[in-house]
Amino acid sequence: MNQKAPMISVIIPVYNVESYLENCLDSVLAQTYPNIELILVDDASTDLSGRICDAYTARDKRIQTVHFPVNRGISAVRNEGVRRAGGNYITFIDSDDYVESRLLEKLYDNLIGSGADISICRAGGLVQKAAPARTYSAAETICCMARRAPFLWNVWGKLYSAEDVKRHPFDERALCCEDLLFFYQMLKDAETIHYFPDTLYHYLYRPGSLINSGVDEKRCTVLSVLDHICADASVHFPEAVPGLKLLAMDTVVRLAMQAVEGGTKGADLSAYLKRFRENIRHHFSWRALALCRDKKTKFSILVLYASRTAFHGVAAVYKYIKKGSGKTPGME
Repeated sequence: MNQKAPMISVIIPVYNVESYLENCLDSVLAQTYPNIELILVDDASTDLSGRICDAYTARDKRIQTVHFPVNRGISAVRNEGVRRAGGNYITFIDSDDYVESRLLEKLYDNLIGSGADISICRAGGLVQKAAPARTYSAAETICCMARRAPFLWNVWGKLYSAEDVKRHPFDERALCCEDLLFFYQMLKDAETIHYFPDTLYHYLYRPGSLINSGVDEKRCTVLSVLDHICADASVHFPEAVPGLKLLAMDTVVRLAMQAVEGGTKGADLSAYLKRFRENIRHHFSWRALALCRDKKTKFSILVLYASRTAFHGVAAVYKYIKKGSGKTPGME
């Protein structure tokens, strides 16, 4: 591969990640793919992240840094990165993760070799079932997305056409799971997606992240995202609807469990559980439930469907058991 290779724009949102940022940037700068640009968008960090971005920008002409004066959220950050991207292709990397040196080369080679619209690699740091390399249709990809196998809907670990990404900006109203909505919208325009099982992206799980901080309205925007996707898929991808409904119900019971375990912000727990029960009933179908392979999740769905009071009791017992075993709160 030579310097005439198409440019890949690497968009990296940055917010208070001073302990992880240098490792991330070093891994990107070590790429074997020869023609890249890095766009760092600092979302008004209050630690040293912004200074680290500036230091790297000063010594490498492939990097540009944008500083937001006020915090605007991940969707606005990514949209700014996309707006500034000059490459033929775009990939996203989270600033607390790191990648293998051949990530971009392999993503590009598999994209071109397969003739697909999106190229996806395997990610480390997540529980994912192994699967061989394969090209999927858009409808098959949505089914994979719903069951979280062999890949997830996260925007990272994937290579996209810049032209396609620019047609589908991130919805800045979606304050949680905005990447799920983005990926679904991308799939509506895609014909094929190629997955290969090389572990080239490394996701870093942080116990102090949003998922373990209880439940608030920001996190609950995922409910409207899933409502929209399920309704839209019923028209465009009906074969994927049962899996998407299961994804919605699974997400709701996880939120409900985390509300009991980690607390709620902005409303009382009873109001949240009532809302979650209504959402479960909205998406419930026996066909969708039959796809669930986890007995604990299936039981939780049925209990919440029947009674929020019963669910509260079950979740409280589960919280007590986990506390005694020393496990971190949050549904596994």
